[in-house]
Amino acid sequence: MTKSQMPVYEAAFAGLAIGKVWQAPGVSLIFRWAVLAVAAILMFSTTAHAQRGAAGGTIQAIQIDGNVRSEAATIRSYLQLKPGEPYDAAAADRSLKALFATGLFSDVVIQMQGSTLVVKVTENPIINRVAFEGNSKIEDDKLRDEVQSKPRQVFTRARVQSDVERILTIYRRSGRYNASVEPKVINLEQGRVDLVFEINEGDVTGVKRISFVGNEAFGDGTLRGKIRTSESAWWRFLSSDDRFDPDRLNLDRELLRKFYLSEGYADFRVVSAVAELAPNREGFFITFTINEGERYRFGKVDVTSRFQGLDVDVIKGFLTMSEGEWYDADEVEKSVSNISEAVGTLGYAFVDVRPNIRRNRDNLTVDVTFDVQEGPRVYVERINISGNTRTLDKVIRREFRLAEGDAFSTAKVRRSQQRLRNLGFFEKVDVSAAPGSAPDKTNLEVQVVEQSTGEISFGAGYSSTAGIVGDISVKERNLLGKGQELRLGLSLGTLSTVIDLGFTEPYFMDRQVSAGFDLFRTSNDRQNVASYSDRSLGFALRAGWAYSENLRQLVRYTLRQTDIYNVQFWASPIIQAQAGTQVVSELSETILWDTRDTRLNTTKGFLVRNTVAVAGAIGTEQYVRTTADAVYYYSLFEDVVASIGGSVGLVLPYGGSYVRLNNLFFIGGDTLRGFAVGGIGPRDAGTTDSLGGQYYYTGTAELSYPLPFVPKEVALLGKAFIDIGSLWGVQTSTTNTTSVLDSQLMRVAAGIGIQWVSPFGPIRIDYAWPVQYEPWDKQQNIRFSFGTRF
Repeated sequence: MTKSQMPVYEAAFAGLAIGKVWQAPGVSLIFRWAVLAVAAILMFSTTAHAQRGAAGGTIQAIQIDGNVRSEAATIRSYLQLKPGEPYDAAAADRSLKALFATGLFSDVVIQMQGSTLVVKVTENPIINRVAFEGNSKIEDDKLRDEVQSKPRQVFTRARVQSDVERILTIYRRSGRYNASVEPKVINLEQGRVDLVFEINEGDVTGVKRISFVGNEAFGDGTLRGKIRTSESAWWRFLSSDDRFDPDRLNLDRELLRKFYLSEGYADFRVVSAVAELAPNREGFFITFTINEGERYRFGKVDVTSRFQGLDVDVIKGFLTMSEGEWYDADEVEKSVSNISEAVGTLGYAFVDVRPNIRRNRDNLTVDVTFDVQEGPRVYVERINISGNTRTLDKVIRREFRLAEGDAFSTAKVRRSQQRLRNLGFFEKVDVSAAPGSAPDKTNLEVQVVEQSTGEISFGAGYSSTAGIVGDISVKERNLLGKGQELRLGLSLGTLSTVIDLGFTEPYFMDRQVSAGFDLFRTSNDRQNVASYSDRSLGFALRAGWAYSENLRQLVRYTLRQTDIYNVQFWASPIIQAQAGTQVVSELSETILWDTRDTRLNTTKGFLVRNTVAVAGAIGTEQYVRTTADAVYYYSLFEDVVASIGGSVGLVLPYGGSYVRLNNLFFIGGDTLRGFAVGGIGPRDAGTTDSLGGQYYYTGTAELSYPLPFVPKEVALLGKAFIDIGSLWGVQTSTTNTTSVLDSQLMRVAAGIGIQWVSPFGPIRIDYAWPVQYEPWDKQQNIRFSFGTRF
């Protein structure tokens, strides 16, 4: 009897025994049923054991079938069943999982055939090539870098599905949320396949609507203007802000918080920011749910100091807020910066200014106490710069207000970061402090993301007297990564042509002195103004330096040759007498004080400038000329800015000479709206030619405001202005006697305008009405200008 037959005989013997017990006399019924149950369990156990023995048994050999590229020994290494061991279903299951996990096989079957364990595998094919079809917005190389499926790798469906998700993620980042990707497999011979991703890019998924819930103090239009994301519109085809971006949504939350904190809403919070995709998948609906809270005013504002001998009353003069004003978190930050810098200049190297803020919800005030204390004695150990692949390290280091070994100052770090951003070389600048080699040392980690510094600028303008004027300039602001600027400009128009080449080294000989040169050739057609033409050819050398962050000085030497030609026979005798060639050698200096927040659409700050020029060291011309101009900007209300400015100038000859036409002043056009270029000032009574003047002044008052019923994000501004000015003082040679119309009467013009900062650059249209003028003045009502930059 074999080992496999024993359970059968055991079951038969158990059945015979049950029959004997059941038929035995004197046995109770309960006992009979108990014996029957025990016998049934015994028979089931022996039968199951017999079945397991028949299905498994001992593995005598292992046979591998279906493998082409995979070695049999490699497959056996993943098996947890070995020859000479009994077959185990659990071990077979673990072996299956291990083989599938290799990614080499699409199917695996393990079964016993007699005493042989047979492993049948179906291998995954090898990828011959990976291709993309239907993509035009994103290049193949970018997609190929993102997917994990590569040629000569094993093809797996799991990896392909992961690649599909990666491709969709790329398209979603670019705002195409309705893009779809379908992988296609083309079977080739010898177990190879071509993998093709068929892509339907779809349209850009824009932001259809931005809504706000819970806002009472500010309308939806105002809040839309404070966030980065904007609603889709036809004029935003050069911007990506109207495309949905989840990361930008987090930025918008922070921008809303900063805006409300600057307006006094100290309890403001964004409850939620939800973006819902439209059912047709063509756009997103974004909803911000906010809780404005109450509006607070500044309560008690005080300064305390832990420095011995520091006058607190002096420090209070650097505060930018006062009791009773609306609470503004930005002003708190500015005060912290002002105090830190002020205390630092007094000789306290380690300063820590902490604003302690206490809200009084009963009377809706915020008490702020600036605690000036000695900060930790920390020194800058190293300044580490990363991300600059083109810009030299020294270009970045020279903008820092502190150097390695200096006492650490948060205010100076903040100012250094701002100076780097002002260069315009970087898309992103991040300066952070990291622990140094000792507790009293810190490292500054500077991370930058470079951007294009080459520019091609186009400008154009038109007026009824000047005609069409266009200009083009090519500029590189970071030449060879050294921070140098090279500019080539060409201006072509119906009245003037200018060709100029300029080069600037911002740190000449590694000092905080900028130096540069200019080569120029100009040609002006002044036939409509004064019946002559002129041209100039020359060069200029210049140098400039800064006394402070806002105060600069510039010195310039210019040598030019000027020709007055094509003088008409009917021209004024004064103009005819000046025909010919002159050589001008001019030395000038300019001092500039500029605190404007931005150059375009300025909202606050002022500009003061004065220039003095002397000619006569060599050449034919001898004169002294000085000009001064100033403008002040003040924000009256939100987005409503008032500005007032003026300019004066005079030019005087010396050495028995007189000032020629090219060195006199001509006022009109942009300098005095409502009048043509050269439209006011001395004029020949017989020919009406403009003769220029020795003395002038202009003034302007302007109000800039957002146009009603126009979305704020359109950036369309209205203008209302009043211009005044006058020009007088005519220069004649001793041989010229003619009747000259000359008057010091103040000219006055009022007007309105529209300015749009379009994707093509600023566009402005002004309409002015001369209110006070002389009969011989030449008027011009409409001024139109536009420009662009790529």
